[in-house]
Amino acid sequence: MIDLQNKTPKILVIGDLMIDHYLWGSCERISPEAPVQVISVDRESTVLGGAGNVINNLKALGAEVDVISVVSECNTSEELKDLLRSIMVDTKHLITQKDRVTSKKSRIIAANQQVIRYDRESTDEINNKSQIAILKIFKTIVSNYDVILLSDYGKGLLTFDLTQSLIGIANENKKKLLVDPKGIDYSKYKGAYLLTPNKKEASEATHSVIKDNESLTQAIKSLKEQCNLEVSLITLSEQGVAVFDNELRIHPTVAIEVFDVTGAGDTVLASLGFALSCNKTIDEAIKFANIASGVVVGKIGSATATLNEIIEYESSLNRSSSEEHIKTWDEISSIVAELKNKDKKIIFTNGCFDILHTGHVRYLEKTKSFGDILILGLNSDNSVRKLKGEKRPINSQVDRAYILASLEVIDYVVIFDDDTPYDLINLIQPDVLVKGGDYEGKEIVGQGIAKELKLVKFIDNKSSTQIIERIQKS
Repeated sequence: MIDLQNKTPKILVIGDLMIDHYLWGSCERISPEAPVQVISVDRESTVLGGAGNVINNLKALGAEVDVISVVSECNTSEELKDLLRSIMVDTKHLITQKDRVTSKKSRIIAANQQVIRYDRESTDEINNKSQIAILKIFKTIVSNYDVILLSDYGKGLLTFDLTQSLIGIANENKKKLLVDPKGIDYSKYKGAYLLTPNKKEASEATHSVIKDNESLTQAIKSLKEQCNLEVSLITLSEQGVAVFDNELRIHPTVAIEVFDVTGAGDTVLASLGFALSCNKTIDEAIKFANIASGVVVGKIGSATATLNEIIEYESSLNRSSSEEHIKTWDEISSIVAELKNKDKKIIFTNGCFDILHTGHVRYLEKTKSFGDILILGLNSDNSVRKLKGEKRPINSQVDRAYILASLEVIDYVVIFDDDTPYDLINLIQPDVLVKGGDYEGKEIVGQGIAKELKLVKFIDNKSSTQIIERIQKS
């Protein structure tokens, strides 16, 4: 179970920033002037790309992020800064170099297919003045961060000398520095904590063909030795992630559906950095990164994964574990906020559910039909005793919660200790409040908070009290 909630590590990203620009439209004809498609553009969008996508992923996880990079004096740079500010990332460590072009990759999309891409960018190395400025900043602020991430897209920022200097300073300050590498010469990354090449990149860098466990072992050990890494790692696409410190271990992939692998490498770097900055072991960090990647490849485009999405994804991989659906008040508050951002219709109901029976299940099935997400408020043992007497409940709150959480129709169970669920309803602010039909004409707690109220009739002669009475008489 992932336990990284409420963690806000400070992480520094150094790398090639760019903008991913999309023109969305449709194609219904061929140009009479040339044999090319004519795209009728109806909308456009821009998102952070390159190292910016690493930043986006880190922010989605809840990290505090700063960035060091080099930009030009142009409108694209201002657009890039605005995108960073929109996710609360400071731009004060962005260095301006007049003779460069800030990277912008434009893609024309028609009928959900990329028709063409055109790039505006500089790929030559940044000048010596910019490198000196980066090192001066880095030396001043490096002690403020838990982890350092280098996102190398081969656009000239991370030169050999600069990269080696950054790694040396990080090591002097006992900071883990992780690199998403580029190219085939990895000598400039020597001394880093780890690199995150994929199988193709690792094969090219080690001048080998990774085709089985033997060749994989040779390649991953070679990377560790040649680059003097603390940990050697290779991502293996659908096969998972291989890691070597003193021995080889392969963590299998957890992706259920793969729609788009764009930006998956950025997610791996970000999630590894996030987990390691929270003092997780390398194997724990890889497990976390695997799950995060599983979320991202199930989306279209350069996507991110929030901590709640990762937790829910992990839960979906282990549906037999009902505990994943039992939430604290703090957890449900965070989850609800995210669900509302996705325009999910939230339903709330509550009860003791002491001895679960057919009437309960049918009531809950009907309740779930009123929206997307069903949150059940469960009376605690103390609350049940106040309502039904000292001999109740028959089953403890832990047992009742676990059984309810195992039902497919229930998304989350939250235990409350008060006589009424008013405070819990107020916290959740549900779209739909559901109660039993016996409440018709009565004042219902929380009715004024929810957008609508639904009453569901109970099945006759089905109640926990009746079951208990029959047991006592037998």
